[in-house]
Amino acid sequence: MSDAPRGKIIAAFAAVYVIWGSTYLAILFAIETLPPFLMAGVRFLVAGALLFTWAALRTPRRPTRAQWKAAFIIGGLLLLGGNGAVTWAEQTVPSGVVALLVAGTPCWMVLLDWLWQGSARPGARTVIGIVLGFGGIVLLLGPSALLDGGSIHLAGALVVLLGSLAWATGSIYSKRAPRPDGALMSTGMQMLMGGSLLVLAGTVTGEWTRVDIASVSLKSTLALAYLIVFGAIIGYSAYLWLLRVSSPARVSTYAYVNPVVAVLLGWALAGETFTLRMAVAAAIIIAGVALITLEENSRSKKVATTTAAETARFAAEGSL
Repeated sequence: MSDAPRGKIIAAFAAVYVIWGSTYLAILFAIETLPPFLMAGVRFLVAGALLFTWAALRTPRRPTRAQWKAAFIIGGLLLLGGNGAVTWAEQTVPSGVVALLVAGTPCWMVLLDWLWQGSARPGARTVIGIVLGFGGIVLLLGPSALLDGGSIHLAGALVVLLGSLAWATGSIYSKRAPRPDGALMSTGMQMLMGGSLLVLAGTVTGEWTRVDIASVSLKSTLALAYLIVFGAIIGYSAYLWLLRVSSPARVSTYAYVNPVVAVLLGWALAGETFTLRMAVAAAIIIAGVALITLEENSRSKKVATTTAAETARFAAEGSL
């Protein structure tokens, strides 16, 4: 169980829940006049350079080769695989739908943590929470949207789902990967690696031919700035920190809340409809999040109780 201050954990969850929920709309605005992979690459290269420079000025230690290798793997999975998939897909898939598709991430994280890392099998409340989350997402999306071939671009949707698997894999791997002291240094390294891979992807796919500085709109520029400061530096740093002090199942609940935030922002800022069905779906999704959190809290308390009991027993035996 983590000793991190409760207030700091709540603030980090709020950042991941709310800020990342807003990034789907910001990405849509940014790629209106900027190519997706290069936009995402610039986003993380700038944010990574700022974080890495700040951290390097505060510590004389330099990252090892093993730490750079881990940063390359994590940055590739989370930023190229996860965020790159979302950014590319939003060319053809609505931002709100992308947020809904990403909601499958908690299932991957729980299963990978159990099968790959050997963690305890998901409990009943976690399983029910995941089922409720998916049920709410299906209700939020609606059968008509799922059956309407014009609503979801199949290739884009598949890319998002694969990106979710890549993100889950990178998140689990990052918990035990070698990393330097200090979260800022580690985050900056991962962003530099991931940003470089995104720029490489943009180069391979010929995006440089689509770059026209004169045609870049103010809205896209402001959206990119928002993604750098809030989405990358604040949101991503909070996410990586939470992975260290909380469980994967609990951290992954952001994927249930983000779609709700994305839909609400679409309604408030883009004039999208908000129906009773959406409100009911949002309530079901939050209920799923609550069940997962309760399950993890219960497990943490049991571990703490067992540890305390063992310590008392060994102390008693030692006094005999």
